[in-house]
Amino acid sequence: MEEIKNETKKLEGKRILVTGGTGSLGQTLVKRILTGEMGKPEKITVFSRDEAKQHYMRLDYMHVKNATDDVIYKNSQDTLNFRIGDVRDYSALVSAMREVDVVFHAAALKQVPSCEYFPYEAVLTNICGAENIARAIRENNLPVESVVGISTDKACKPINVMGMTKALQERILIEANRDCPNTSFTCVRYGNVIASRGSIVPLFVEQIRKNQTLTITLEEMTRFLLSLDRAVDTVFAAIAIGKRGETFIPLVPAAKITDLAKALMGDKNLPIVFTGIRPGEKVHEIMVSEEECFRTIKRGDYYVILPVLPELRDNTDFEPALRGEYSSKDNNISVDDLKTLLGSANDEIAQFIYDGK
Repeated sequence: MEEIKNETKKLEGKRILVTGGTGSLGQTLVKRILTGEMGKPEKITVFSRDEAKQHYMRLDYMHVKNATDDVIYKNSQDTLNFRIGDVRDYSALVSAMREVDVVFHAAALKQVPSCEYFPYEAVLTNICGAENIARAIRENNLPVESVVGISTDKACKPINVMGMTKALQERILIEANRDCPNTSFTCVRYGNVIASRGSIVPLFVEQIRKNQTLTITLEEMTRFLLSLDRAVDTVFAAIAIGKRGETFIPLVPAAKITDLAKALMGDKNLPIVFTGIRPGEKVHEIMVSEEECFRTIKRGDYYVILPVLPELRDNTDFEPALRGEYSSKDNNISVDDLKTLLGSANDEIAQFIYDGK
């Protein structure tokens, strides 16, 4: 996309904070930033509450299997830094953000069942965490230039606690543009990440390897499918060409879950059992609602939802890119196309398909 190519140095010399930086998206985002494709940053700080994940991420960055405390302390001033903290803790965020130019906010409770059983915990992390970031900038005049909030398709027409809290996270960050005139707040939404922890693909792979019955909740179920790198591409697009208050959504393929199972099975003919929908689970993923489509434009390989608050939009005319919702139930790809997509998105899955299980 030419517009993004022209803005590939957006992170040059920047001091970057990644909340939830030890998660799947956070780790991939940090690795991509370190390649310098968006410019060489001055400093990257991984902010999370999981010291074990930070430890192993640090060792991976240092290319060692084990490290003494001395080695870790000596590397504390390196390009990549680690900071223990929780987005629920306002003072910890203020301290972490004092000398930061760009914040990628990926910290979240994102497992649907966990949020259903512990809804207030989701409120504290997903809603209060976002407010703490906005409040830290607003009340302390912090020099943050850009904040990108990582959201989810479940925030669109939410029916579960995770989606409801992420929808409010989006609104809190977008509204913060009014009170923080020197900071640009944008968001990204994306759907199911292929082979991420807790997703359906690793479950299918394990069941197929053991010649077990494959379990699917509903025959009608569909999902958008994208790789972690495509998710990071969306984050980079928001930071490169996003305007204040916009929400970026990648244009990605969608598939029936039954076809996904067939693509992974290959020549095997294992039985499939439908177990029934789980608490808070959606049948289809929706990334742009029928209400949002009227303020959604297309920019390259992305749909961009303009801010819900009219005072955050510029006065230029635009042509809506959609006439209805953007849902995984539409335009599902074939089993053969799924095999190609799965193979290109994850090396382990590619080898799994190639080996014929």
